[in-house]
Amino acid sequence: MSVFTYHLVKTSYISTLRVIFSSLNSQKIPGLIHAERMTFMILGSPIISKKRMLFNKIVIFAQWENESDINNFLENNKIGKILSNGWHTRLIFLRQWGELSELILTDEIHQNNSCELPVVAVTIARMKFFQIPRFIKWGRLVEKLVRDHNGTTLSLASIRFPNTISTFSIWKTQKEMTDMVQGHSNIPQPNRHSDAIKESIRKDFHYEFTTLRFKPISEFGEWNGNSNFIPNLKI
Repeated sequence: MSVFTYHLVKTSYISTLRVIFSSLNSQKIPGLIHAERMTFMILGSPIISKKRMLFNKIVIFAQWENESDINNFLENNKIGKILSNGWHTRLIFLRQWGELSELILTDEIHQNNSCELPVVAVTIARMKFFQIPRFIKWGRLVEKLVRDHNGTTLSLASIRFPNTISTFSIWKTQKEMTDMVQGHSNIPQPNRHSDAIKESIRKDFHYEFTTLRFKPISEFGEWNGNSNFIPNLKI
């Protein structure tokens, strides 16, 4: 069963460029199935602002054959050594909506039956260029919903030019996440996510899109001086 990782690290602008434009692919890195290389964004921030795209903060989302390959990458690969200075979590796939062609997802789904266990959500969107303004209009409403929700312990967005946008969120419980998605949260304007989904169904923003749900199995390092983002971590 494959293992996923989500990495966050603050580094120099030169190191960021090295990571973003590196050959981070399965042909050169043992055990790597696929990796998304992005730069950090603060959820809900103004479109034209320094907070929107922070080019000295790297985000990597990757799929691996097993954990020993992850360890080898972080210890021995030049890019891995950069990422090892930050924070990352290791994840087991639970469910998928939509599709991303580069990921290899089989029927070996790990069952997480408890609504009270923490869960991680990752979205990845390949945008249609002429739909980006519509996506920004509806997407920022959802970003603020997730950012301000007391059910999350860490939430962020990321981007890779020209047209890949992603979000990441750690939820205290699976129930709090599903309540948010369905518009049942006890917060102002709880239907922002469900309304955006309806708008996307009416006229799609993307040519490729997926939402992935994971069970977190471990976390390592620090992000912005903090750690232990995943509550009640159980394997």
